[in-house]
Amino acid sequence: MPGEGSPNADLMFVGEGPGRDEDVQGRPFVGRAGQLLTKIIKAMKYERADVYITNVVKCRPPNNREPNPGEIEACKGYLLEQIDLINPRVIVTLGNVAAHFFIPVRSGVTALRGNFYPYNDILVMPTFHPSYLVRNEGNRELRKMVWEDMKKVMAFLGKK
Repeated sequence: MPGEGSPNADLMFVGEGPGRDEDVQGRPFVGRAGQLLTKIIKAMKYERADVYITNVVKCRPPNNREPNPGEIEACKGYLLEQIDLINPRVIVTLGNVAAHFFIPVRSGVTALRGNFYPYNDILVMPTFHPSYLVRNEGNRELRKMVWEDMKKVMAFLGKK
């Protein structure tokens, strides 16, 4: 499951790895978290086909656990090639695993989110993973924080 979307996307979303629904369909972000990501993308005035969506690791770790360093290392070249080919202006990282791929610090996504970080000539905006929002459905503050992050991305990309 490499990823999907526009090969000319200015905006790339990177999650940690495929879940059960993604594994079955062979597409990134198609379960409940993916449906929420699609709503976020539409609220940003994009369609899924306008952006590029992928994951740090390309296959589902056993028991849907977080990918380990060896699995991340094994898929690293593939993700870096995707980034080179797409050449987005902004990468939105979804969750800790994706954030730490680009921003090698100990801080979690809660501390990192809301700010752009440079990665080569690309800006990276960490935010919460949609599955975290789904699991904490009643927490409107989390959704508000993600939307604040996306508004910064939209402003940078010239979307109003």
